[in-house]
Amino acid sequence: MKLVIVESPKKAKTIEKYLGKDFRVRASGGHVCDLPQRSLGIDINNNFKPEYVVNDDKKKTLEMLKNDISKSSEVYLATDPDREGEAISWHLQNALGLPDDKIRIEFHEISQKAVNNALKSPRKIDINLVNAQQARRVLDRIVGYKISPIISKKIKSGLSAGRVQSAALKMLVDKEKDIRNFKPEEYWTLQGIFSKGADQFKANFEDVNGKKSKIKSKAELDAILDALKDAPFTVTNVKKQVKNESPKPPFTTSTLQQDATSKFSMTAPQVMNVAQQLYEGVELGNEGHVALVTYIRTDSVRVSDDAIKAVREYISKKYAPEYLPKTANNYKTSNQAQDAHEAIRPISLDKTPESLRKILPKNLYQIYKLIYDRFVASQMTQAQYNTLDVRIGGAGSNGKDYGFHMKGRALKFAGFTAVYSEAQPQTSEESGDISSPLEEGDVVNRIDYKYEQKFTKPPLRYTESSLIKAMEDNGIGRPSTYASIINVLAKREYFEKDGKYMVATNLGEVVVEEINKNFSDILDLKFTAKMESGLDEISLGKLEWQKLIADFYPRFMENVRNAMSNGGHIKLPDEVTDIKCEKCGAFMVIKDGKNGKFLACPNYPKCKNTRNLAAEVVGSCPKCKRDVVKKVSRTGKVFYGCSGFPACDFASWDLPAPYFCPECGATMKVLNIKGQKTYKCTKCSHKETIEAQ
Repeated sequence: MKLVIVESPKKAKTIEKYLGKDFRVRASGGHVCDLPQRSLGIDINNNFKPEYVVNDDKKKTLEMLKNDISKSSEVYLATDPDREGEAISWHLQNALGLPDDKIRIEFHEISQKAVNNALKSPRKIDINLVNAQQARRVLDRIVGYKISPIISKKIKSGLSAGRVQSAALKMLVDKEKDIRNFKPEEYWTLQGIFSKGADQFKANFEDVNGKKSKIKSKAELDAILDALKDAPFTVTNVKKQVKNESPKPPFTTSTLQQDATSKFSMTAPQVMNVAQQLYEGVELGNEGHVALVTYIRTDSVRVSDDAIKAVREYISKKYAPEYLPKTANNYKTSNQAQDAHEAIRPISLDKTPESLRKILPKNLYQIYKLIYDRFVASQMTQAQYNTLDVRIGGAGSNGKDYGFHMKGRALKFAGFTAVYSEAQPQTSEESGDISSPLEEGDVVNRIDYKYEQKFTKPPLRYTESSLIKAMEDNGIGRPSTYASIINVLAKREYFEKDGKYMVATNLGEVVVEEINKNFSDILDLKFTAKMESGLDEISLGKLEWQKLIADFYPRFMENVRNAMSNGGHIKLPDEVTDIKCEKCGAFMVIKDGKNGKFLACPNYPKCKNTRNLAAEVVGSCPKCKRDVVKKVSRTGKVFYGCSGFPACDFASWDLPAPYFCPECGATMKVLNIKGQKTYKCTKCSHKETIEAQ
């Protein structure tokens, strides 16, 4: 009997089906060893040697694995094909007393072919990958173990700081500062309504003498209108073009999280949880446990030759010839990427999303369809659009030529968009209509003007999708860490959700301010990215992991000593609510007490009024069935959110029904129509009248 050890029981179940009766497949349940919980666990004076201990909950697992090994002729370690997986195999090798031999097998998809091929070419454990993981673990333990107690003592007990999480938090805090410091600037829009014969059309002011221009004040607007009072208008240019749009590459971990969090009501951790299930395998009726997608932690857009051949054959059979490019589309992986694995793709194109729609739970189906469609689309032809840009010039009395533009874009050939497209909002200057009776040189009549005063808007806060993109762009973290970073920030209450946007809390801002006093390099995005590059060099055997720590440690500890000796307790600013004190009329604030948070009057001690901060339960969460509570965002807007946040991120501006729409799966809102309680879908036309109980 031969033994294969993996991390996950689900993964074990899938692989055992492929290997047959000569193999046993067992699961370790992840890491079996780690640094101790109640001490630093690093021998600083012995070249930063980690002091690993067996996790209490894994002692029984190791005994069971040892028993299995004693009955096996061969043992293989088949943990995930990344640094974390390599380290898990290394710990298993040491804890189980396995030989330093070719016992490590690696595959990037859980298919019969991939697993059998891996068994044909076992290798030794790659100590460079292990060392890269050790360096990250030791570095993060030192930073977290030393800084967390400082901010917990100075600000509030139970806080945490981390090398990467603090840099990500700073991004949220900096965005809040940008919004607060933003000064809106006035501008005016001007639209002309023109006619040629019986046809009327609208065009937006855009340029002066061919140079793009903005109207910044009412005085500038009046000057333009005055100059155009009796101006003749002529069509000076009619530009009709066909523009091509190329498909996107298959998903990386980052782009999957970005797209899925934007399109579905999921957090990044939830997306990764679903993707992990698709990778490890799901029950497919009579087929049993089947893995559906390749490895999900990757920063590469590379795809195997076999996969490209398969998808091109699929496209040629399902679509007309013009949907298949003459040669395969090639995509370049970022220079910052490790490029250790393929892009995320379906294992078998025979497993179409439609064939699994009634088998998979809704969230698994959504993510699988997204991965499947993006992969197929990536090898299809470009989409083509007919575009129109008509410029109407007005000869002003001041000698200037004022340009009004009518623009349009319409799909000519779907190409890859027949399968997959990212939502691209149409601009206010662009319509889907490209039909126009206008020709260059035509004289048109000006019927009227419409104009409106506007002000520039502050930068948008991060969504989970845009934060992940920003982290990736800045080299902060790696594919496997984005979701966990967001999860930690949510658990520590360093941000809250305002709809889909992430708003740094007062606590989050104070934590960043305090860390910045003594550990500014920890918050420096360039420093954090440089450390990630160092870890990459370790994984390639170009740098000793202890040197990375040794170069960092002395200055860091000097900063720790300074932080411990400087400054006392920091009082968190009160969070003002929209709830008025019934005794003096002031807006009450949220305070922390021995028994949790409560409402207090800010005019203490003149007014000593306090109230319980009991959240008003208004319904049941359609996503997880916990209570839905009425909340107020920091901008003062009422919304409804799941009481289980951050484990469940459901939120709605409307009072939600206790289940999703049975027609389209969207949120339904609760209405009172003619005295009857009604659930109405926020997307489709579905509506239900609820009988009184």
